[in-house]
Amino acid sequence: MHERVNLIVEQGNTKLKVAVFDCGKIISFAFLDKNDITSVKDILMQYNPTQGIISSVADTDELLVYSLKEYLKRLLWLNEYTPIPICLEYETKETLGKDRIAAAVGANYLHPGCDLLVIDAGTAITYEVIESSGVYKGGNISPGLTTRFRALNQFTKQLPLIREKEDVPFIGTSTESAILAGVVNGIVYEMDGYIDTLKAKYGEIFVFLTGGHSFYFERRLKNHIFADANLVLIGLNRILEYNAEKN
Repeated sequence: MHERVNLIVEQGNTKLKVAVFDCGKIISFAFLDKNDITSVKDILMQYNPTQGIISSVADTDELLVYSLKEYLKRLLWLNEYTPIPICLEYETKETLGKDRIAAAVGANYLHPGCDLLVIDAGTAITYEVIESSGVYKGGNISPGLTTRFRALNQFTKQLPLIREKEDVPFIGTSTESAILAGVVNGIVYEMDGYIDTLKAKYGEIFVFLTGGHSFYFERRLKNHIFADANLVLIGLNRILEYNAEKN
């Protein structure tokens, strides 16, 4: 497999993640404002990638797309029609999040031939199951850590808005610690519960944990997991290489 210098762009609602891969390894990463086209151009000039992929959950800035097309020999736009190196068994492929697809591809690329569970702990917590045959079976979505804290505050009259803390009790002794313990421990039990259930089904399953709160939960789980904050970017790079190989 011939791997090139690749530009990976993951666009959220307000931010851009921009990574440069060389021979399958990340050599540069930047977390930018959505409209910071100047910094994107600087990255293009510095590393001179030959091809790139863009994954977006929002409307993409036309100037960004123009700049990428101007500098890159090849630009791939990830959508439901993009060929990927795993098989999706999902009824509504057009609604399947691009980050979920990329994370599943990244996990399968790093550990091929294994039954896999990918947990992405972000605004939402997503669970993706990929079988050893390379078939994506589907997944689940639940509210993320910050989302749960905000929901308790917004949909009740007296519960305060709190943030995660390092020390989390098992049983709260104040309203604040009760929220902290309930939300954090609830997520831990949820994650461990999925892992235990899938282990019972598959015998062994390799678990990836990614997303903004991945390292916060990594040390709290009783099950062994592998935390990788760059799993989505790795998956996007693999999708780009996969399509380059086909052409």
